[in-house]
Amino acid sequence: MVSMTPAAVFERATRVAEVRADTAASPSGLSSALVDLRQIKAWVASSEAAIVQQLAAVDSFAESTIAEASKESLGAAAKTTERAATLGRTPSLAASLDDGVITAGHIDAVTRGSGRLEPEQRNELFDRVDRLATVAAASTIEEFQRRVRLEVRQMQRDDGESRLERQKRATRVSTWTDDEGMWNLRGRFDPETALHLSARLSGAVETLFVEQVPDCCPTDPIEKQKFLTAHALARLVHSDVSAPAGAPQVLVVIDADAPEQPGPSAQWSIPVELPPRVLAELADDATVTSVVVRNGVVLHAPGALNLGRSSRLANRAQRRALRGLYSTCAIPGCAVHYDRCKLHHIVWWRNGGETNLDNLLPVCTKHHTKIHHDGWVVHLGTDRVLMLTLPDGTRRSTGPPSIRAA
Repeated sequence: MVSMTPAAVFERATRVAEVRADTAASPSGLSSALVDLRQIKAWVASSEAAIVQQLAAVDSFAESTIAEASKESLGAAAKTTERAATLGRTPSLAASLDDGVITAGHIDAVTRGSGRLEPEQRNELFDRVDRLATVAAASTIEEFQRRVRLEVRQMQRDDGESRLERQKRATRVSTWTDDEGMWNLRGRFDPETALHLSARLSGAVETLFVEQVPDCCPTDPIEKQKFLTAHALARLVHSDVSAPAGAPQVLVVIDADAPEQPGPSAQWSIPVELPPRVLAELADDATVTSVVVRNGVVLHAPGALNLGRSSRLANRAQRRALRGLYSTCAIPGCAVHYDRCKLHHIVWWRNGGETNLDNLLPVCTKHHTKIHHDGWVVHLGTDRVLMLTLPDGTRRSTGPPSIRAA
């Protein structure tokens, strides 16, 4: 077939226009026009993905720009960005789409399949399906989707126990000194070990710094936590601090507005996936904290949730309570994990805002900068309905947050 250059697209569009204008067109002519349309749409989808990839590199809220330009919903815009990301990982399929050999539906089948896998498995799936470009070209969307599902099932044949064993064998720590003379430490740990290690570090931070932090401690909440964790680790190695033995922490979120749900949502101190038997054993020794939410409102959570003007920084109880509502940055379309977010004062602290739960919103560092320096305005309404106003006057709104929906 002719490569789908702009000239080839124009040629096909001309043929489609001629058939459309011919009220006596033959069935074969109409069928050929449909093939031309399919190839044009494939080229358009490929071009859209390329533009979206460029946009994502320069726009912190690409989904909003896409939705406005295409007059689609944010959900549809998110789907477009996901398709662009998949094409970026599968160059052979991307080339086939650009040439009109396959359709956007083939790419969406890969995106859906990758969503069923762990991040480290997705790379393998992308490599596998990218080698199936000729198969995709000869298959309908449904046929190719079945093939993708088969690849996913083959990758998931190992049960959780064997996967955990592989993770334990892959546990590593590496160290090096960088150009600034700083000694660096990086580790990869299996989930079971990570739960205990995370709990031990959290306990050491609380034991060491409950009353006072070092004078050189950063004020930024995220950087402060990193700083204190690093110092807690060093003190644990020096064995001059007594910390809890490392009981895993689990937050139980009870959604009072969703009685049809099978039960509470359990969140471990770090996002892990373990076999049910291992989780059951860990649960026997875990420290359990409950948060009750309903329609975007925290009905119950332990600890001081309203600090007023006594502290600019949110405490652990407030972060834990909001974790029951949010899994990511609250800005629509942002997937930055909650643990990497700051708690932003809706009414700014310098304007008299209080460190109370109803005045705090989790936002990532990038969007926190947008709010404070680029004219983004956020407002929380009833049931924590978020209204985001951009500098050009555009408004985006989200309904009450829900950890289950996320």
